[in-house]
Amino acid sequence: MHHDEMIGKIQALAQLPDRGSTERATQAVLRTLGERLPAGLADHVAAQLPPELAADLRRPAEFAVAEGRGAGSGERFDLVAFTGRIADRAGTTDDAALREAAAVLEVLDAALAPELMNKIAAALPVDIGALLPTGRSTGDVG
Repeated sequence: MHHDEMIGKIQALAQLPDRGSTERATQAVLRTLGERLPAGLADHVAAQLPPELAADLRRPAEFAVAEGRGAGSGERFDLVAFTGRIADRAGTTDDAALREAAAVLEVLDAALAPELMNKIAAALPVDIGALLPTGRSTGDVG
């Protein structure tokens, strides 16, 4: 799926007013997802995305390496922290961040190989995994 097509679908699903707010929301969700996923998995997901979107997913691991921390296994945080980070980055409310995260994850589900989405679902805690399209969440408990 191409960048413009993904952004258009996210805008429609999240009911965002314009492309700029959709780009901000998408970047915020992907960056936060990149912080939560193990670096190797984030890189595999990024490899299947348009370059404009892949960079946001890879950024957390790049920052960790630049700071001498290694790419790591992903930060452990729950839905409240996930939503809060997205809201801060996108300049929106927690409720809007939840809607935006669900929209981005739904479009990712359509754009990525099913086995890769299964790995994402398995890597996320149940509360964040609940944002995935129905039937996708298997989540860990941490």
